[in-house]
Amino acid sequence: MTYAAGRRILDADSHVMELADFLDAHIDDEYRDLLHRKGIDALKPVLEDAERKAAKRRDDPEVAAAAEERLLQDKGWNAIGAFDVTERTRALDLFGFDGQLVFATFATSMFTGRNQDRLYGGASAQNRAIADFCSGDPRLLPVGYVPLVDAERAYKAVVEAVELGCDAVMVPSTAAGDLAPTHPDLDPVWDTLAQADVPFVLHVGGGGRLLDPAFHNNDMPVSDHLGGGENIRSKDFLAIHHSPELFLGALIYDGLFDRFPTLRGGSVEQGAAWVVSWMRHLDYGLRAFRRTEEPLQRLEHSPSDYVRKHLKFTPFPGEPVGWMIDQAGPELFMFSTDYPHPEGGRDPLAKFEETLDGTSEEARDRFYYGNMAEMLGRSFASVPA
Repeated sequence: MTYAAGRRILDADSHVMELADFLDAHIDDEYRDLLHRKGIDALKPVLEDAERKAAKRRDDPEVAAAAEERLLQDKGWNAIGAFDVTERTRALDLFGFDGQLVFATFATSMFTGRNQDRLYGGASAQNRAIADFCSGDPRLLPVGYVPLVDAERAYKAVVEAVELGCDAVMVPSTAAGDLAPTHPDLDPVWDTLAQADVPFVLHVGGGGRLLDPAFHNNDMPVSDHLGGGENIRSKDFLAIHHSPELFLGALIYDGLFDRFPTLRGGSVEQGAAWVVSWMRHLDYGLRAFRRTEEPLQRLEHSPSDYVRKHLKFTPFPGEPVGWMIDQAGPELFMFSTDYPHPEGGRDPLAKFEETLDGTSEEARDRFYYGNMAEMLGRSFASVPA
């Protein structure tokens, strides 16, 4: 019996735990020396230990079987398939999922910053590396990464990501340098995604610092008890939805989805209970400012209608998904595990099920499979109306 227990499931959030050489075979020589390596080099003892444990699993069937019993308990580099694609295929067999979006974890930190040669050279290398990692199993769905700060280079990067076979493209949930993400200079990026039937996605960490660090300077220090890819504490959690709600709201108010009516997107690992009130907030904003702002007058639909038609969101395990579906509709929310990061917990399926009492089977199927299939588009059949 698989973890999915016969239910059709698509997982909207998983990660590769990169080894130190993850980008090396894929980066162009002119950018190689620009990469930041201090962070990944500092992890050398952790990575070497993880590689030793993976070798033991390959060599000893009993060790492998014991690790499989801990499928959702071992996290980070110690998890099955964290960095080995053969093991990752086995993990998907054990999960019983039909597909799983795969994001990078630490590689992005090797090339982010103001140097645009490093930024775009590194992003290209990461996209090649993630596509290569996922190429061994059609259930592994690579997520590319395209910075938007330079419109011309962003266009070239998104074209390459699509040609590599990325099933989604992550963009930062920030302004595009000095431009809004809806500026006409960036239309070729959105048009490429729309024409290719590939969604954009936002992910925690893509909006930069969650809040002013002074809010943590209270003489009551707390640690990140999860120890995952992002350092999230209680006050960070209060701000986690700020960048996606502003970014996506700007796309809606500026009419991006009228210009590109087939464009779709998703917000991943940023919670989703906030979406219920945010949709009403968007509609109120339209009523409040439409008379004085001409772009709002051109919108063909209400903001909440654009949300329902074009966007999907992953709740955190334990958020009241049944209530959220009742309040906002069954077409918005997607299941995710965050595997192998610790933030997903040890039994996300059970945590979500606890919140779905009284939810129809059709709405559950949308949550576990149909909504992500709709977001992905080209590779999956749409859910019947």
